[in-house]
Amino acid sequence: MPEIQLGVHTIRSHGVTVARFHMHDWLILLLLIVIDIVLNVIEPFHRFVGEDMLTDLRYPLQDNTIPFWAVPLIAVVLPFAVICVYYFIRNDVYDLHHAILGLLFSVLITGVLTDAIKDAVGRPRPDFFWRCFPDGIGIFHDVTKNVLCTGAKDVVKEGHKSFPSGHTSWSFAGLGFLSLYLSGKIRVFDQRGHVAKLCIVILPLLVAALVGVSRVDDYWHHWQDVFGGAIIGLTVATFCYLQFFPPPYDPDGWGPHAYFQMLADSRNDVQNSAGMNHLSVRQTELENVYVDREETSMEISRSNTRDTTRMLENR
Repeated sequence: MPEIQLGVHTIRSHGVTVARFHMHDWLILLLLIVIDIVLNVIEPFHRFVGEDMLTDLRYPLQDNTIPFWAVPLIAVVLPFAVICVYYFIRNDVYDLHHAILGLLFSVLITGVLTDAIKDAVGRPRPDFFWRCFPDGIGIFHDVTKNVLCTGAKDVVKEGHKSFPSGHTSWSFAGLGFLSLYLSGKIRVFDQRGHVAKLCIVILPLLVAALVGVSRVDDYWHHWQDVFGGAIIGLTVATFCYLQFFPPPYDPDGWGPHAYFQMLADSRNDVQNSAGMNHLSVRQTELENVYVDREETSMEISRSNTRDTTRMLENR
């Protein structure tokens, strides 16, 4: 395990490098945004709604307890704020970048899946009758008895997007990711029995669940829509989190994969550099030994020559 180095990989020192390495991921995020916009513009499938089917679709049409503009604040801005606070504590740009990237992937993939299923299924909302007939007078086809809506086109279009719940799927995608993120940071599964940590992790999921309940209370969704949205959001959040971070129960669950990979690469570079220096020193030593041997051999040769000369002179 490489030695942990905290506070040395900041936005200023490594931010540009990390962002450039994941440039293609940011481009894919832009593509997901475009796809989601297109899915919201196109007309959903208008499922057959007969006269006798409107019995369960006569709930009152009322405003949202949690408006559409509040969903990004709950699902994106709130987790983003927590991630930024953690960055100012640890100064780890790898954690900041990968947490933000994972969060955005979580909510955008969930948004694309949710809107694609909405358009394909075309399930009417519980308040569909009052969307279709705002004056309360139903008009139906003479033969098929299918509804002939007299309400505003945009209102009727939105009435065919009940399954799954977008509010719920987005909330569970963003807050589910935050719950997993906090699990790793405070080490919930360290087997020390601190139940207070578990309460901190469950809190974001509770908020997401309350958002889903509000959709049923407002008669914008059936309970199956909310349940399906929660499953989609939480599943996508889990996959996106594990793409960038170890599981929360892992001993290294507090940091992203890229951080530990960077430390391992740094350790290997240091070892390789030390090995090269060691080889260079050994080579220098061998050269010195070779030179010393040559000088010694030359001295011995000269000494023998001198001795032979003296012997000849004595003769």
